[in-house]
Amino acid sequence: MELLERIESHVRRHELIEPGGAVTCLVSGGADSTCLWHALRALGYDVSALHVNHELRGEESDGDAAFCRDAFGAEVVELPGSAEAELRDLRYSVARDRLRATGHTASDQVETILYRIAARGSATGMGARSEIPGVVHPLLTVWREETVAYCRSNGLAFRTDSSNAATKRGLIRDRILPLLRELHPAADENVLRLLDRRETLPPALAELLASAAGSKRVDLGGGVQAVREYDRLWLERGPVDLDGTVQWGRWRITSDTPGLKVRGWRPGDRLAGRTKKIQDVFVDAKIPRSDREAWPLVVCGDEVVAVPGIVEREGVTCERD
Repeated sequence: MELLERIESHVRRHELIEPGGAVTCLVSGGADSTCLWHALRALGYDVSALHVNHELRGEESDGDAAFCRDAFGAEVVELPGSAEAELRDLRYSVARDRLRATGHTASDQVETILYRIAARGSATGMGARSEIPGVVHPLLTVWREETVAYCRSNGLAFRTDSSNAATKRGLIRDRILPLLRELHPAADENVLRLLDRRETLPPALAELLASAAGSKRVDLGGGVQAVREYDRLWLERGPVDLDGTVQWGRWRITSDTPGLKVRGWRPGDRLAGRTKKIQDVFVDAKIPRSDREAWPLVVCGDEVVAVPGIVEREGVTCERD
């Protein structure tokens, strides 16, 4: 019951599934997805199952598919593939019209963090809501050992994938984590704690802060974008249709010309039909660097057609309060 309460608390806190709502579990037949399917049913959700057979292991793969069909009443889709990244894309290409749940656990989260530290130089993990639209992770507060114990205590059979050891996760799971546990027995929990300082941030913003890229922009929703330029970070409004009048900070911009938008400055912006960069326009006009991110631009597509107070355009009126 404690495990079910923890799963339900995680689902409700992040609003992953509507109370009693429908969700399709992506099942492999392993202990994690078996636990997911059974636990969500026990919590009163309308649960269906889907298994994607990549046909990688011949009879063993066919056995997994048959098990999922018999144990969960799963719909089975055959999508052959080979490369690890390709298989992931194939799995998530199915049933995009439904809410889908995966059996990723806290143990998978630790492996994800370690992989991203090595591959990206950033200590980021999976969000409760995946970056893939319509995919949620209800088991992120549950450890892999707990899913196995749950299945056994409930008399649930499950399968073991013999190909796991050959994956990147398998390498971390079988070789790297055991060494880290030799250094400290709480290595898993301590790696997971790396996410604590970002747990209240939107996943996109956490990824932005951790990115190794010198320049990056993410959409936070609600017409707001976060922009990072090396060690500087700011928020700006997304492009706004210039349909009549737009109030942007202290600027009131008016135009009846169709197709125009107002947005903030982006590095690399140039004046329409010219080679001159907007950054140089700001420099020539002696606009302080601290003011440039908040300065509006009038654009048509990707081209800057007016810079209020600096570069005028016929049919566009710019007034400053």
